[in-house]
Amino acid sequence: MADSHDNLDAIRMAVDFFNKSNVSLVIHAGDLVSPFTAKEFKELNCEFKAVFGNNDGEKEGLRKNFKDLFYLDSFIEFEVQKKKFAVNHGTKEAIVDALVKSRKYDVVIRGHTHKLEIKKDEALLINPGETCGYLSGQKTVVLLDPNDLSYKTVFL
Repeated sequence: MADSHDNLDAIRMAVDFFNKSNVSLVIHAGDLVSPFTAKEFKELNCEFKAVFGNNDGEKEGLRKNFKDLFYLDSFIEFEVQKKKFAVNHGTKEAIVDALVKSRKYDVVIRGHTHKLEIKKDEALLINPGETCGYLSGQKTVVLLDPNDLSYKTVFL
């Protein structure tokens, strides 16, 4: 998921969907925006990882409120089912392109554009669109199976 922009109803819908789908990890590609959103994300029944976005101005407040879940930063990398992931909000296209082409990662997740985009290059690039639905009118998340990298777009 990405770009939830304080839309509490959309966040609740996403959390409810993830919990009902028994996902094991939720990744947020930035623009949580306000620290008060942590309360909703703490309802997840799984691990949660996120990065800062360009609209996350109150970074110390976000770090404080999300500290029970993880430490927020601008970039994260980790491994799931022997697949290497990189997550960056994606405000600089050159950085996103470099991550995809580096051959270091199997999956690169980004946000920022509010546009759903999934494409396979040297890595699988996933932009889950916008959870908030403010620009496109569509609240989207993407489910990914880390075993075979199959995916499904979900409209909330």
